[in-house]
Parts: sequence; structure tokens; C-alpha cells
Amino acid sequence: MAGHDSGWTEHDGVRRRTVTSRGGGLDQGMVIALGLVVGLAAVAFGSIVFSEWLPISMLFPLLVVSGLLLSPQRLLVFLGLSLVVIALWAPQAQIPGPRVAGVVLALLAVMGLVVVISRSRDLVGVRGFGADRMFAELRDRIASVGIMPVLPDGWSATSRILSAHSDRFSGDFVIAHLDDDRGRLQVALVDVSGKGTGAGTRSLLLSGALGGLLGSVPAADFLRAANDYLVRQGWEEGFATAVHVELDLATGRYSVANAGHPSPARYTSGRARWTVLDAERGPLLGVLPGIGFERECGTLDRGDALLLYSDGVIEARDRDLTDGIDRMLGVAAMSVLRGGDVASDVCEAARSGEDDDRAAVAVRRH
Repeated sequence: MAGHDSGWTEHDGVRRRTVTSRGGGLDQGMVIALGLVVGLAAVAFGSIVFSEWLPISMLFPLLVVSGLLLSPQRLLVFLGLSLVVIALWAPQAQIPGPRVAGVVLALLAVMGLVVVISRSRDLVGVRGFGADRMFAELRDRIASVGIMPVLPDGWSATSRILSAHSDRFSGDFVIAHLDDDRGRLQVALVDVSGKGTGAGTRSLLLSGALGGLLGSVPAADFLRAANDYLVRQGWEEGFATAVHVELDLATGRYSVANAGHPSPARYTSGRARWTVLDAERGPLLGVLPGIGFERECGTLDRGDALLLYSDGVIEARDRDLTDGIDRMLGVAAMSVLRGGDVASDVCEAARSGEDDDRAAVAVRRH
């Protein structure tokens, strides 16, 4: 096209698409840069000539705004001009020398911070607060995939996810799909390897991808397709555990497949007790290509329930895993007796507390 020139550039090992405008007008970034330079000139003039009315501290907000809105290249130019202003102001400052040194050090610290902010936002490719809004919207849209659908009369389902240290992103996620025409519910609970931002980022990507697979491929092939997708990503910490359930809401018939995940628990109303299903656990997702996953079948009668949970619900430091399972089943039993939210109760009672992500899904037939 005649209006702009596009091409590919290599930067830090990442291939990026660049588009350079040839239009005659100024782009938004240039307008912002010019505005900041004008503001900087005003601060320079005022802090030197009218220091009592316009202190050098007015430079702080300009620096913060520059880090949020300018590209790294323009930011370096602006910071260079700011250093010139500081160098002109310091010898003429009408305050004691120690205070001058403190102000200069504070300004330099803010400059270093805005460089870090600018580089971080440049990696995302969005300036200003657009990156924050983009990630928040992405997180909320993907989280909506895990909201349990409204089930027909005679069934109920709840889910709960508690992230480690109350972080906004969790390595555990839940996805669900209700096929109204066939009367079938599919639920998958996935635990991505690692903790912190890395696990949260992979969790966001995986939940979107696997959410698209759920209901689009036959239930028997879901974990196989999820495994093949993870293998293709080639992540260094690219494995995950998962448990997948398909439930026929007309008959109560269910099938469970497990990929290295803690086995689900079943509540039998006739005996008023929870038991862990003795299902075969397949390999972790993302380790070996072309793997199949066996499914265990059963039937939920009226009053029965299934509970899916992540390892954070049953694991804790210096505690035996069996002890964690027994504790969870005890909490779940009490929750059923008092008509509580089983998924929330077992997550909140987990001994791991804030140290690990916790997730659970409970489906019950009434």
C-alpha cells in the first residue's frame, strides 16, 4: 500500500511485524512526546527562574507519564533532556546541598523505574494503560469459560478457584461445556506446572485453547487433543495435569479420564460417604505425543455427587498425602450434610492455605 511501509524485524530473538507510517501528519506518540518536551521546558524554566513557584519536583509526574506513554527510543531522548535540566538546576538550587543530593537521587531512581516500565510495556506492544485493560479483559473472558452452566432440574454444579497468595492469575483453571441438545455436561480441571506469573500466563493461554476444544472434539478424544496441543508448544515447563468428566444428565452415567491428576472423589448418598475413584491415571499432558487416555465409567444415582480437585487442596508441607485426602473428604462430607457449597468448602479448608493454588468442582444429582 502507498500509505505505509511494513516489514519484519528481529529484536531480542523475537520476530516482530513493524509498520511505519508515511503520512504527512504526526502520530499520537509524537504529539505526546512534544507535549512532554514542552512540559519539561516549562519545568526547567520555572525551577531555575521561579524556583519558589515551580519546584523541580514537578519533573516527577512528567517522568512517570513518559514511562507509560513513550516508546523506549523516545523515552531515552526525554530522559536525556531531563538529565540536562537536572544538571542546570542543581548548581543553582536554593536549598541545602544534602537536600539537592536527595532530590537528584530520587529523580534518578524514578528514571530507572520508568525505563523498566517502558521496556515491559514494549514487550506487550501496548502503550499507556491499554496493556492493563487488555490483560484484564483477556483474564475475565477466559474465566467466563470456567463458569459452571445452569443445569437442568435435578442437577447442581459449583466451582471455586483460589490462587496462591491471592494473586489475580492462577495456575489452576476450570472449563465447562453444556450440550443442551444431547443433555451432556463436560468439565475439565487443569493444573499447569509452576507457580507465579509464568504459570498464570500459560494457564491463560491453555484455558482459552482447551476451552475451544471442549465440546468441539469427542469427549473420548479431549485429553489426547489437549496433550498434542501442549506437546506442540515446546514450553520448558510445558506439562500440566488434568481430569476430564463427561456426564449424561438424563441417566447419570459418567466417564472420567485422568492425565496425572489427583483422582476424583464420589459421594454415595446411600452410604453417606465420599470415596476416591480408583481410576487409571494417564501420563502428564505435554510430555509424550500421541498418547491415549483410558476412561472409567459409572453412574450417579439421586443424591450422589462427583468432586474434582487440584493437588493444592490435598497437599501441604510436612503432611502425608493420605492425610490431606482424608481431611478433604471429611470437609466434603460435612458440607453435603449441611447443604453447603462443597467446592468452596474444600478449597477454603485446604491445609496448603495461601502457599498453593486450589481449585475444585462439585457436581451433584438431586
